[in-house]
Amino acid sequence: EERDRQQSRVVLRRRSATVFTFRRREYLNIKTHRITHIVALLFASLLGLVAQEARFFRVAGPVPVTITSISADGYVTWTNELTNVTFTVQTAVDLGNESNWVDYIQVPASNVFTMHRLTDPGAPQGMAFIPSGIFQMGDTFGEITANNPRPVHPVYVSACYMEKYEVTKAVWDEAWQWGTNHGYSFDNVGIAQAGNHPVNWVNWHDMLKWCNARSEKEGLEPCYYTNPGQTNAYRTGQIPLVNSHVKWTANGYRLPTEAEWEKAARGGLRGKRFPWGNTISHSYANYFSITNNPFDLGPTPGLHPAFASQSNPNTSPSGTFLANGYGLHDVAGNVFESCWDAYGGYSSNLLVNPRGPETRNSSSLNNVMRGGGWKNVAGYPVCSCAFRFIGFSGTLISFDLGFRCVRSTGLP
Repeated sequence: EERDRQQSRVVLRRRSATVFTFRRREYLNIKTHRITHIVALLFASLLGLVAQEARFFRVAGPVPVTITSISADGYVTWTNELTNVTFTVQTAVDLGNESNWVDYIQVPASNVFTMHRLTDPGAPQGMAFIPSGIFQMGDTFGEITANNPRPVHPVYVSACYMEKYEVTKAVWDEAWQWGTNHGYSFDNVGIAQAGNHPVNWVNWHDMLKWCNARSEKEGLEPCYYTNPGQTNAYRTGQIPLVNSHVKWTANGYRLPTEAEWEKAARGGLRGKRFPWGNTISHSYANYFSITNNPFDLGPTPGLHPAFASQSNPNTSPSGTFLANGYGLHDVAGNVFESCWDAYGGYSSNLLVNPRGPETRNSSSLNNVMRGGGWKNVAGYPVCSCAFRFIGFSGTLISFDLGFRCVRSTGLP
């Protein structure tokens, strides 16, 4: 088995900031054992990981697979004996212990030949590649009584790029200023503790218009339009946009759908309460800790002690806490993150790229936000991956409401 691991290893070394080369060994067509096969991609991150650091992948059953190709841009191809089954791709950064392996993505295989992109060395700066695949959406513990995040149901979500950090005030200001000089109008200027803290006190309409302004500033195609024909970019006013006003294939910035957000927040883990596991403490997130809660292990009740002395808002700098399995920071706590969707009930059926109801209440909009904030407790649990905060209007502003952006990859 160890020989198989060594033979199937692909070594990826950083040649420059944007160019990577592989040194590939010859033994790619190795028949696997029943349980797993190590793809073993070794790579250095574009954002500062040294070349010796590694990330390994393996493909788990239910049937043996044969790896047929591995490409420098992150694609892995395999053949499998059965069809209409789902494979689990797992990842590890250290092969020293079997417990180091964690789930990464669930890949449905409809035929005997499967090609899947696991990574993208060319992801836009500051964004993480979220691979396409299936995840279980909803409250697997049956403990959330508000807003009904049940039944748990399978959802297939296409690959996307998601920002590693919540949008900071510095990033907000740059696109906001460009927009006001190029025909955009916003209701709010936004506030924050500092330029490296998440922007807040901005409403949903401003978020959509800001995404368009940022897209145009960077020469990308805007996602939001004032008409179903998608000819007039959303730049001014307060318009209750619906799904037909969104150009989903555009390469510009937009808010994530609820399904995109939850899949990315889970970071590949299955059946866990939080992005890292089933318990929470101030070592993991900026939130309001309470006592007598079986999964809140914070030793200091109340606001996070490192940020409690600040004036409102008591946010932490974006990226203060460790990233989840997909490289995303602060998806639990700090600020709630706005999603695109209006609230809708869950189905038990498999859904593909759900985007919420096709209509919105023109006055309340009934929007959804996720992740919890610095003043929210873990007890509902508000800061969990499954919790849905619903019913906020397009004009709501709050000290604990922010957002992060996604971009389309063009992959199914």
